[in-house]
Amino acid sequence: MHLVVGLGNPGERYARTRHNVAWAVLDELAARHRAQPAPGDTAFRARTAAIGDRRVELVQPLTFMNRSGEALAAWRQSRGGEDDLLVVSDDVYLPLGALRVRTSGSTGGHRGLESIEAAVGSSGYTRLRIGVGAAESSAALREHVLDEVAPDEAPALDEAVRRAADAVETWVSEGALAAMNLFNRRTAPAAGQAPQEESET
Repeated sequence: MHLVVGLGNPGERYARTRHNVAWAVLDELAARHRAQPAPGDTAFRARTAAIGDRRVELVQPLTFMNRSGEALAAWRQSRGGEDDLLVVSDDVYLPLGALRVRTSGSTGGHRGLESIEAAVGSSGYTRLRIGVGAAESSAALREHVLDEVAPDEAPALDEAVRRAADAVETWVSEGALAAMNLFNRRTAPAAGQAPQEESET
């Protein structure tokens, strides 16, 4: 089974914050593929979708961000068996709207990814990060990710959510390498233009 976990915080207070952009991606996928509710519990909400000929479970932790790994552990305990895992998260170190797919790597100080890594037992899982723009300072980081998306940023993030959903579909149907090749760029190319590649530095 393909498992897509979107990191975020539960509750209306956080619904439109930068930290919850991954939940918007899962909602976009659920709408596209008419996902059906799946059994859940107090730790997570789950929906099942068919993407192509693959069964995919879309999971939103109902724990808070820094306990996301507990939700993943609860899902695995309830389902059993093996899963092909993709974790979707926000990233303050990527430019607004940029996407990056990786099959392993550091958490970058992201509390949700730290919790997932602790639950998985390694950094060897695929993640899709969505740039939400940098905070003014490290002291302002918490407020930045927990603030609602500003009106002038909303169009870029809405487009990033759609492209991130496309990236998840590519990961499901063609694998992580194909998703990396198609979506690891700073911006989506305009029609007829070559993609602008994102620097590794």
